[in-house]
Amino acid sequence: MKVCFLALIALLAVASGFAAEPRPLPAPPIVGATSYLVIDATTGYPIATLEADKPVAPASLTKLMTAYVVFKSLQDKQINLSDEVTVSEKAWRAEGSRMFIEVGKRVSVQDLLLGMIVQSGNDASIALAEHVAGSESVFAELMNQYARALGMLSSNFLNATGLPDDDHYSTARDLATLARAIIREFPEYYKWYSVKEFTFNNIKQPNRNNLLWRDDSVDGMKTGHTDAAGYCLVSSAEREGMRVISIVLGTSSAKSRIDGSQALLNYAFRFFETRLLYKAGEQIASARIWKSANETTALGVLEDLYVTLQRGSYDSLVSVHDIPSVLVAPVAAGQPLGEIKISLEGTELLNQPLRALTDNPNGSIWQRTRDSVSLWFE
Repeated sequence: MKVCFLALIALLAVASGFAAEPRPLPAPPIVGATSYLVIDATTGYPIATLEADKPVAPASLTKLMTAYVVFKSLQDKQINLSDEVTVSEKAWRAEGSRMFIEVGKRVSVQDLLLGMIVQSGNDASIALAEHVAGSESVFAELMNQYARALGMLSSNFLNATGLPDDDHYSTARDLATLARAIIREFPEYYKWYSVKEFTFNNIKQPNRNNLLWRDDSVDGMKTGHTDAAGYCLVSSAEREGMRVISIVLGTSSAKSRIDGSQALLNYAFRFFETRLLYKAGEQIASARIWKSANETTALGVLEDLYVTLQRGSYDSLVSVHDIPSVLVAPVAAGQPLGEIKISLEGTELLNQPLRALTDNPNGSIWQRTRDSVSLWFE
């Protein structure tokens, strides 16, 4: 077991009796919501939570899942942004918020996406669902398949709009997973969630997410409202390289969902930070490899390793490398050979495999014979 330099000061402080006192951390702000969840978008770390696994009606937040399926279809080249979609009577007759497409007219997929994302058009959502899957009911099956693939195991979707149904539900945690996936997988489309207004058919409609005007760091994502769901908002903001996602569900008014979301975002940025610990491919440690062509192999992580922690606590992190004393060739690049454990004040924050950064094949007959003898004494 090896201790890295990152932890040296913290370890010396503990050994000398001068360990820093835990920093005070106030409770999250009181938000009049049925449930909420605030996470760091990079790490998924839960910063603040209230009933995050409670199933609720998602209202128009459903359209995040609708958008995800459409984005996947675009990514897989099953459809194109330039496709002209003929508006069906069902789409035209959609209840609730609309972008005002007309039956029988042809509208591009891009305009329909903007109409759904910016104007929250139920008509646009149905038209997109029919274009992707032939019918809204088949599209809903795709929504559920992608939801399960993302790990959204407490959600069920019956339509593309979020119109109420007892069997149409989600949770704050699942919606956070979905929002994070959209931001990570589709940055080229995520930018549309910051569009403040969209004009179609000579009708200009503003984005209902008023945080886009109030807070320059906010660049998405989606509002929702029905009598069953209350007023809901998924919001995302980035400040100084840290992105935070907030899910607020079941508030009593449009103002309370905005005020509550703003308070939660401010709390996250004020009291937490996300730091890059190690870059992908960077050597973190090395391991002795017996019977190998090269005596040692460099170890690291294959993806950038970040940690989210209370602001000001970074210097107290302890990083421990747990590497077996006997590792035998051959070793393949990417093979896990140990673990890296990151803890803070005795609480483990991360536990990730340390992987070989290069191949290390079997050594010569002489090297293998020599090491076989040496291993007798290990």
